[in-house]
Amino acid sequence: MDRRQQKTRAAIFRAFTGLLAEKSYGRITVQEIIDAADVGRATFYAHFGTKDDLLKALCEELFGHIVGSAMDCTHTHGLYSDRKAPASVFCHLLQHLQENDHNILGLLSCESSEIFLRYFKDSLNELIQELFVNRDRKTGAAVPQDFLVNHISGSFVEMVLWWIRGRMKQTPEELDRYFRAVIEPIL
Repeated sequence: MDRRQQKTRAAIFRAFTGLLAEKSYGRITVQEIIDAADVGRATFYAHFGTKDDLLKALCEELFGHIVGSAMDCTHTHGLYSDRKAPASVFCHLLQHLQENDHNILGLLSCESSEIFLRYFKDSLNELIQELFVNRDRKTGAAVPQDFLVNHISGSFVEMVLWWIRGRMKQTPEELDRYFRAVIEPIL
């Protein structure tokens, strides 16, 4: 994708996230997105077939970046320039969320949050499966893998919501400690 296409795509994402902060996903029209992004209809459809495709692309970019960077321990994204990178992938995720790139916290707590929470949880499922269940699982465990992955990712998402609603009073390191204290015994 060339630079011009990247700028157009970024403008559409910004317009869309801005509109999501104001009203629910279902009430947003493609025309409103086009107007807010200051692009033509043909340009919008050259990038996204539908509003649902835009939503999926936005979620893949947001959550894919966060989860992908957590899986790639060498990718610190400038988070740790003044301190040591955390040993816990959960702490790394929480630090990314705390940075609030692309207003991700707003999306996770907006009127349409259930859509974003589902994408976030699906992204976490892959990470948890890869980093924990496939590697650390005790053989012969009585709990099915898919149940365990769903439980851990669901618990993490709920913890993030609790953190956001509580105005993020805890540090990512504190939350990581709480979460691992609950999750590690089942792994």
